[in-house]
Amino acid sequence: MRAKARTSARIFTEGFLPRLRSRDDKRFFIVHIPVSILVFLILASMLAVILVKSLPVIRHEGLSVFVKNVWRAVEDNPEKEEYGLLAAIYGTIYTSVIAVLIAAPLSISLAVALEELTPKRLRGLVATLVDLMAATPTIIYGVWAMVYLAPVMRNFLDFMYRHFGWIPFFSEPPVTGYTIATAGVMLGIMVVPYAAALIREAYSMVPQHLREAAYSIGATRFEVIRILLGLVKPSIVAGLVLAFGRAMGETVAVSLVVGNAFDIPVAVSKPGITVSSLIASMFKTASYYKYMESALFAGGLALFVIGLAVNVIGMLYIRRWEEEISRV
Repeated sequence: MRAKARTSARIFTEGFLPRLRSRDDKRFFIVHIPVSILVFLILASMLAVILVKSLPVIRHEGLSVFVKNVWRAVEDNPEKEEYGLLAAIYGTIYTSVIAVLIAAPLSISLAVALEELTPKRLRGLVATLVDLMAATPTIIYGVWAMVYLAPVMRNFLDFMYRHFGWIPFFSEPPVTGYTIATAGVMLGIMVVPYAAALIREAYSMVPQHLREAAYSIGATRFEVIRILLGLVKPSIVAGLVLAFGRAMGETVAVSLVVGNAFDIPVAVSKPGITVSSLIASMFKTASYYKYMESALFAGGLALFVIGLAVNVIGMLYIRRWEEEISRV
């Protein structure tokens, strides 16, 4: 029995640790395996809790809880309760897409400016300010957006409505500054440091000889930047996927400026709601109702599925790009 156990341990060690030559490296690696397993167990437990908590409302409403737009809470008659998350899921995706559209040019420009255009003496200072921007509590963004950004966006959306009202996205006049557009712009500014950090890291790792080769054939600085950005395209996609996931999960700051209206508007000048803001605003009173808390967990489940789908699409894109590059 002991011999069998020793054989299994040797097979495990030789099979999983073939590149670790020293005994200390193997011990260090084995000690850290439980930590990795613990992280996966925590993630699995989170998914299990969300799934189990979502089951009551799914049994009550069916899968239609994800595709209908209704929020009827009845305290003394659970059978009359009715919940649908469509408006919240729609608002989450809508604001996150706006955030990525805002963050994409800003983060790429910021990464290129830091690596190519900023003097070395100032590069450290600017990078520190960007890191500080990422570390700023999100409630600060929310308060700033509520006090400053919302009035600015109201004037901007009113201008777009008066001059470009024939475009569906600007076909409604803004009543207040608390709109889907305001939430999307705020999220876009908020996620820029995350996307820019990843793009900048990849951009700085491009071998110097590729840059020199481009200059040697007479390429201008702008053309060299275009070539280098093409080389780090997977990192750009990965950074934007990260930004999309970060935007989807933001809670308090979004709830301050999105308007919190159960509506599915096309116009960005209308108020809306996101899953995160719905959970933040309703969770305190959810325990008074039989199915509301479960409906909020179902919203969390929807967020997880959407985030997983976006990440899978991003990984497939990066893998396809790597295959194309390997064939060149």
